[in-house]
Amino acid sequence: MCGLLHAAGARLAVVGRDQDKIASLAEATGALPIVGDASSFADMDAAFERATAELGPLSGAVNCAGSLLLKPAHLTTEAEYAATVSANLTTAFAMCHAAGKTMTDGGSVVLVSTAAARTGIANHEAIAAAKGGVQGLMLSAAATYAARGLRFNCVAPGLTRTPLAAKIIASEASEKASLAMHALGRLGEPGDVARAIYWLLDPANDWVTGQILGVDGGLANVRVRPKG
Repeated sequence: MCGLLHAAGARLAVVGRDQDKIASLAEATGALPIVGDASSFADMDAAFERATAELGPLSGAVNCAGSLLLKPAHLTTEAEYAATVSANLTTAFAMCHAAGKTMTDGGSVVLVSTAAARTGIANHEAIAAAKGGVQGLMLSAAATYAARGLRFNCVAPGLTRTPLAAKIIASEASEKASLAMHALGRLGEPGDVARAIYWLLDPANDWVTGQILGVDGGLANVRVRPKG
């Protein structure tokens, strides 16, 4: 996603806890690197203030922080649940908190949910709860800040080939089962999600707010007949 924005001439700031990763991404895209915890209100407020001071008024913000826990509720520990909520919902709220204070001239905020928050998938209780909260947060923020021209939307991906998903598709059998859940017969690629986020950030689409854009190969809503 940063690559798409950089190629389009956007001036970027990237925020994260891993200094080396942030520095590498900044070097590749010319972004302003900011080390901070995305789940911390104070860190996110400071990041938005610094980005505004060094780059000018912000026109877009994306929360890509997250985690993936696949366990039934009765096997999920309190610590695992709290960590899942922190990584997925609290980071989204901290971004909305900072954007609401800083992006006074409008713009676009994009949050990341999941298809599992839109349809029941076994062993997704914690992540579905956290990402369902992200969707509710987005809808309320879209209403709160609409008069300012500040838009809030979500993308809700299906299973996408990222390091987080590697364990899910580690075996041929598990990958085959995952493919069968997606109507279009393939898993997502990072670029699929990046292009959707880019579209929601584009000022040309400034009549779109309060939407959950499924980028999921049909996982949430589409069922096809088995072949044979």
